[in-house]
Order: sequence, then C-alpha cells, then structure tokens
Amino acid sequence: MPIVTIQITREGSGPGRDAATAEEKAELIKGVSELLLRVLNKPLESTFVVIEEVPLDNWGWGGLPALEFRRRRQAASK
Repeated sequence: MPIVTIQITREGSGPGRDAATAEEKAELIKGVSELLLRVLNKPLESTFVVIEEVPLDNWGWGGLPALEFRRRRQAASK
C-alpha cells in the first residue's frame, strides 16, 4: 500500500489565491495514483495520497526563508 505525501507552499496557484484549489488537489491525487498504477502496478484503491500545504514562512531553501531567497534571486537576475 503506497502512501505518497506531497508538500506544497500555501500561496496559491494564481492571482488572489492563498491555497491550491480543490480541483488542483484532486488532479494531483489522480495523477500520482495513476503514475503508481502505471509504473509499479499499484492498484488505485490501495494508494493513499496526502497533500500538505505549508505556510510560506515555514518554507525555505538555500539557507534562507523562501521569500528572502526569491527576493535575492530576483535582485541577482537584474
């Protein structure tokens, strides 16, 4: 029984959104489940998918909080 956890930042996928929509989450669940079926022959009914939305201030990379990393990357590209 596969269990897949998808972590995304809670910032939305378009203007005015602060989270992924129910439709986007459903598409992620379907896509991951179908991938496991196709690649590993895992039945859809035995595949569990968990989506965790992480507040952006709890996300970071490159040793920096995400917003600061993005700000510096954008400044460096100018």
